[in-house]
Amino acid sequence: MTRSEHLSLNVRLAMGLCLLLFTLAVGGCATPVGVRQLDPKQVQRNLTASILSSDTLSASTQQILNRADLSARFRNQPAEVLAALHKGLPTASESDRLFALAELSYAYASGGGPKEYYRASIVYAYAFLFPKTGRTDPNPSDPRVRIALDLYNRSLAEAFTTDSSTIIIGEGTYPLPFGELIVTIKKEEFYWGSFRLVDFVQAAELDVRGLRNRYRWPGIGAPLAAKLTPLEGITLSAYSRIPPRLKVAVTAFLRIENADEGLKSGKIMGNLELYTTGEATTVTIDGRTVPIEYELSSALAYTLEGSQAYSFELRGLFSGDFSPLEGKARYQDGIFLMAPYRPGRIPVIFVHGTASSPARWAEMFNELSNDQGLWGSYQFWLFTYNTGNPVVYSAGILAEGLRKTVQELDPEGKDPALKKMVVIGHSQGGLLTKLTVIDTGTKVWEAVSDAPFEEFQASPETKEILRRSAFFTPVPSVRRVVFLSTPHGGSFVAGGWIGRLTSKLISVPFNLANSMKEAVTLNPQFRAWRSMKEIPKSTDNMDPKSRFVQMYNTFPVAPGVSAHSIIAVKNPNDPKEKWTDGVVNYSSAHIEPVASELVVHSTHSVQDKPEAIEEVRRILLEHLRESGD
Repeated sequence: MTRSEHLSLNVRLAMGLCLLLFTLAVGGCATPVGVRQLDPKQVQRNLTASILSSDTLSASTQQILNRADLSARFRNQPAEVLAALHKGLPTASESDRLFALAELSYAYASGGGPKEYYRASIVYAYAFLFPKTGRTDPNPSDPRVRIALDLYNRSLAEAFTTDSSTIIIGEGTYPLPFGELIVTIKKEEFYWGSFRLVDFVQAAELDVRGLRNRYRWPGIGAPLAAKLTPLEGITLSAYSRIPPRLKVAVTAFLRIENADEGLKSGKIMGNLELYTTGEATTVTIDGRTVPIEYELSSALAYTLEGSQAYSFELRGLFSGDFSPLEGKARYQDGIFLMAPYRPGRIPVIFVHGTASSPARWAEMFNELSNDQGLWGSYQFWLFTYNTGNPVVYSAGILAEGLRKTVQELDPEGKDPALKKMVVIGHSQGGLLTKLTVIDTGTKVWEAVSDAPFEEFQASPETKEILRRSAFFTPVPSVRRVVFLSTPHGGSFVAGGWIGRLTSKLISVPFNLANSMKEAVTLNPQFRAWRSMKEIPKSTDNMDPKSRFVQMYNTFPVAPGVSAHSIIAVKNPNDPKEKWTDGVVNYSSAHIEPVASELVVHSTHSVQDKPEAIEEVRRILLEHLRESGD
């Protein structure tokens, strides 16, 4: 080496050393391996990340890819990587490999890959969750258990979903990346009493609005919502009062018979099962009891989407004959069920108020029907009526409807739960509710006629209307009542110009009008009114000065029936004598004696306020304790 070359080498070495020193100075203490502080939210995202909630795989799946040096390859050749992992990974445990395969299959399918990879994810997740001999069950504290359940549930839903978002549930042979999945399903799985379950949609993909809480019962299975179609020639009393427009929460579960063996042979056998909450809340898998996943809130919201119930509210006030319910003969008494009658469960009946509908109970129904402390102890019924009709006319239909429903569902009187009913009424519905638990004797009849009822001349139909509207005795089944914003002493709105104008616009039902015309013609002693214009409407009945209000307040709740009041007050800081909800004054809603009274800061529509719902929840729990259930 020449002197100049030697000098040039030394210069280059010196420059390299300077560059190294500069880099170390700028980089501080940075090393190829080290740590840095993370934001707490990023910490949690790292701990809970999976392909289900982000574009990131879970840490455990990423570890498997890294160990096999397949991470980069999976991005470009996912099918080849999955095929390689399916054949085996000698250095990984079988559980680790199966979980990674489940998540990676879902990642590929959800990213635009073939639908058969959703089916593969189902099988891998099932094999991970429910190992056969030779492998232990996954630790319940392992976060992969919940992820694997969600992978199974979501993949099961997606595996049967078409491009048009329609779910086609049926048996058949379906391709898998490593073989085939043979699915069987009994036709009886689609039967729900006297209905057939049809037109399934994914509950998870329904964006629920209008409800404060959306509840999910965590477990296994794909939560769906199904429409109903009546089965010809089949009538079951337990289902006879369910409206056909109801959407039912259904869960699909694919029971895989040979997951471990099938993964080796390429032939997977599965039996598809459909469940509703009335049938089961758990499923047994190889001796293990596993909760079934349900979504009741989405089914409720789906039922109310586009429902005629909302349009019924004003039409039901002004027209005595308008009905939003299909099958009018079935619902002439206005009582319908949101689920089939189940012996041993206490009925809770919701009665809506003026210019309202059963849909206005949605918030309370959603909360109470998803309460695990109440689940299995109660069943929820609804009563609907044309709210412009005379109060006693509507109350008579309610009382008779309750008696008829009990006789229809339990003709031999074997179900003690039906003798412990709770009736909950809002506004005018509270007036109807009270009339189910009082004894009016002959006082109402004597207020409208000078002659005894037995001497009254009329057709059987007219006498039946008058009997049920004038003679109230406690309905034996009702043991507790709850009044919400109820105008026991009348409503100042009904007694004002708004109420008087509304009364002029209300038309009574034809059968009532015709019956009253007959009564007036044949019975001169019938002095209630002499023309159809004088028939009182509900707004007339709720005038604080009305004869009805004055008489109604003389009747106490029957002994043995517990009564509760929930009273709305717009401005609780006002003096008590000025308390009002904008429709009913506190002094009108307050009655004595009651088992409890709660004042809630609210306008008149208190039934959907959290504090009122919590009070009803408390009352129902108290009812269970006092009933010995």
